Amino acid sequence: MTNFLIRHLVKDYPNTSNPEVRSSYGRMAGLVGIFCNVLLGGGKMLAGLLFQSISVLADGINNLSDATSSAVTLICFKMSSRPADKEHPFGHARMEYVSGLVVAMLIVMVSFNLISSSFDKILHPEQTPFSWISVGVLIASILVKFWMMLFNHKVGKIIDSTALEATAMDSRNDVIATSAVLISVLIAKWSGLRLDGWMGMAIALFILWSGINLIRDTLSPLLGEAPDRDLVKKTMKKLRSYEGVLGIHDLMVHDYGPGRCFASVHVEVDANRDVMESHDLCDNIERDFAAGGMNLIVHMDPIITDDPELNELREKVVRIVSGLGKGISMHDFRMVRGYSHTNVIFDIVVPSSCKRSADSLREEIQEKVQAAAPEKQYYTVVNVDRNYTDLG
Repeated sequence: MTNFLIRHLVKDYPNTSNPEVRSSYGRMAGLVGIFCNVLLGGGKMLAGLLFQSISVLADGINNLSDATSSAVTLICFKMSSRPADKEHPFGHARMEYVSGLVVAMLIVMVSFNLISSSFDKILHPEQTPFSWISVGVLIASILVKFWMMLFNHKVGKIIDSTALEATAMDSRNDVIATSAVLISVLIAKWSGLRLDGWMGMAIALFILWSGINLIRDTLSPLLGEAPDRDLVKKTMKKLRSYEGVLGIHDLMVHDYGPGRCFASVHVEVDANRDVMESHDLCDNIERDFAAGGMNLIVHMDPIITDDPELNELREKVVRIVSGLGKGISMHDFRMVRGYSHTNVIFDIVVPSSCKRSADSLREEIQEKVQAAAPEKQYYTVVNVDRNYTDLG
């Protein structure tokens, strides 16, 4: 069914890197979500009102809130496909994250209304009339929501959409919630226990918990979360594969929404190499990454490789820095020689897990460098950088 919808509703569907095609996928998913949720919500609310079941009614209201969420997703996918403009030079792709946040807030608002209604039902319990119609509606809802979970998960994977992945998780939650309602209806039929209000409360709290988790998940990319670890590893591996690249550091990756990846990196090259040749290397790297979907800016760092004293001291400093803690590394190593002493200048990269202060790190480095070469007068000048990819 999912493949049928994709083939007939998404033009040029294999070309998922195209923003227009991606928007078509989102539009299709939004329309399918609105249709299914309105149908389910209307059926369950009607059954809940006719047979005075707060849990069935609550489940129906939840489905109607999902329809609203699908409408928000539909609108935001349309807005996210808009090209860059003067006010938004990086494009509008983050609107997809905004849609996820709006959906999550709507879910939380609905949950509070359901908590109030269920609490009243717990305080004033009533015998709920049993109906096989309600049972049929609930079973149909479980089946449809299970398909919607698979549908949104598959489409979300195809276009790498966090919004649709969140929608798939929401559909999974609905399957669990509706199954719980069905169980309470059947228990009431055969045991006479009045669980309607309690089950409605359980569903409302479950919806609240899901909404809070969705808010957390959608806020993270908007605030600027760490880049995907696999993406960082692949990027660094590819950078190191270029002939002439002696080292890389200060990789920073910025996510401006799906398909909008911007990054910058420092690439170390031999200082004795022709500057135009090194510049050409950097241009080729940028062009290759652009073809792969990443807008990468390469900063060229020339390093001296034919100074015996510098090379020997660099190796010692590398060992000293690596011994300071897991994930701490060094780059941009250079020496400025004077009459009375030599300044040893370099940067160290510290992961977020390191709790030591920059001053304590500098003091330990100075002591150990001087101890490693007591015959020289070395003054270390250390700049402490944050690790923005944090693979340590």
